[in-house]
Amino acid sequence: MGSLLLAAALTSGAAWAQSLDGALDRGVQRTAQAQNQQDKIDEVFEETQKRLREYQDAQKQIDNLEVYVAQLERQVANQNRELDSINGSLEKVTLIERQVTPLMLKMVDGLEQFVELDVPFLLEERRDRVERITQLMDKANVSVAEKFRAVTGAYQTEMEYGRTIEAYRGVLPGEEGREVDFLRFGRVALVYQTLDQTEVGMWNPQTEEWEELPREYVGQITQGIRIAREQAAPDLIRLPITTAEAAE
Repeated sequence: MGSLLLAAALTSGAAWAQSLDGALDRGVQRTAQAQNQQDKIDEVFEETQKRLREYQDAQKQIDNLEVYVAQLERQVANQNRELDSINGSLEKVTLIERQVTPLMLKMVDGLEQFVELDVPFLLEERRDRVERITQLMDKANVSVAEKFRAVTGAYQTEMEYGRTIEAYRGVLPGEEGREVDFLRFGRVALVYQTLDQTEVGMWNPQTEEWEELPREYVGQITQGIRIAREQAAPDLIRLPITTAEAAE
């Protein structure tokens, strides 16, 4: 009887041990499964945090882009206002050009007539200047501003002639091939002297002809030529001047 009880106890202990081992194995399995689940949760959490950070970065970029776009819109609005102003100015410029161009053409015609009626000094040079400006006025690739500068520059040059003294060499009109030295005192007097200093003369604006002068003026004109060429110090010289009163 005692043997049977001992065997039964041993059998029962073995069964209990097996049951305990099974429970432990199941516990280990559940723990491993729980760990796997936790690892998955951690992975999902990390991925979620990563996506959140990416979203936040993207939102910041969107906010920055919105500020940038707003700035661009203000710049575009300002540029549009400037374009409107420029277009208005261009319309005014076009209107001014239409008004200035006829005026310049009249100025060029007046300059041409003035040169022909003026004291006949440096005629070829002055006529060439008028011709260049006349051709310039017909060029489409030259701005109105450039044309206006050329016209006013020519007028300025003509004004300077009236305030300066000049000596230059040229051919005496009506005396083909006869070179002389001309002396110009503004527009008050235009005289000449032959290269051998044997003859002197002057332009008479009343008769519009060249007239020979007495030899007593040779020294004065010679000195005037030297002064004009900066070969002598400025000094007073005596020259004949024809006036309207004298002509009468």
